[in-house]
Amino acid sequence: MLGAYLQLAGSMVLVGLNVTVAKTLASELPIFMIVGLRCIIACAVLLPLALWQDGPMRPGRGLLWNLFLQAAAGTILYNAGLLTGLRFTTALEGGLVLATLPAVVALGSAFFLRERLAPRSWAAVVLAAAGMGAIVLARGGEGEGGSLIGNALIFLGVCGEAAYVLLAKRSAGALPLLTASLWMQFFSAALAFPVWLPDAGAASRLADPWLLALLVFHAVTSSILALLLWYGGLRRAPAGIAGVFTAFLPATAAATAIIFLGEVPTVTHALGFALLLGSMMLATWPSRTRA
Repeated sequence: MLGAYLQLAGSMVLVGLNVTVAKTLASELPIFMIVGLRCIIACAVLLPLALWQDGPMRPGRGLLWNLFLQAAAGTILYNAGLLTGLRFTTALEGGLVLATLPAVVALGSAFFLRERLAPRSWAAVVLAAAGMGAIVLARGGEGEGGSLIGNALIFLGVCGEAAYVLLAKRSAGALPLLTASLWMQFFSAALAFPVWLPDAGAASRLADPWLLALLVFHAVTSSILALLLWYGGLRRAPAGIAGVFTAFLPATAAATAIIFLGEVPTVTHALGFALLLGSMMLATWPSRTRA
């Protein structure tokens, strides 16, 4: 069981680390170029893996449409919001905003899937709102380097990721993981390509080996490795406990932003982190009774 827990934690550590990586990339390259090249790299890695593991598979029209919508929401909207937002705000605050995801998914499940939420899920939503309020207060003069517009753009990305989660519920188990991921990355690359094509000349900046290495790392870890680790851990971890490990996301984002980017946390940031951590725990902690 320890191995499963390490996989779940490792997945969220990679996602949190990529907030700092994404901020570095967003300062050097056009946003949709990052998204498009990331998806192309992911396709190049996933194609042989999917053919080897799953064999050639073509989903039905309805499933393809659902995968297209997942790509539009979970890749294009999420990454556009995250990368653009990180141009204006800090990686530390960006990681904290991402911690609202479980609460946003809970709200989406209630309003769009008509799922009945437990009282603690509503409490998680309230704590998430309070945590976001703390971040807003940090912009009142105590914090440095962030911005309301940047945080709002990242929250828009969170909404896109929440839509992806809700769409994924409709097609859960219909396709093997690698094949579904391959189709999503293909659709994402196709959506991003016409947008970044006018800025294709900026690809010359990738002659910098460090920038190229960061892009490849970003593509492989966020689009492939984090996903495989997460679902690998889910296969062996007790039902429901996996969500607890999402706490590693904002913690890693904050730690790497402080260590590698020199961002300075404040007391208000600490308050926001505590509130958002409480929200994540309430939204994802397994219930006492199981069927």
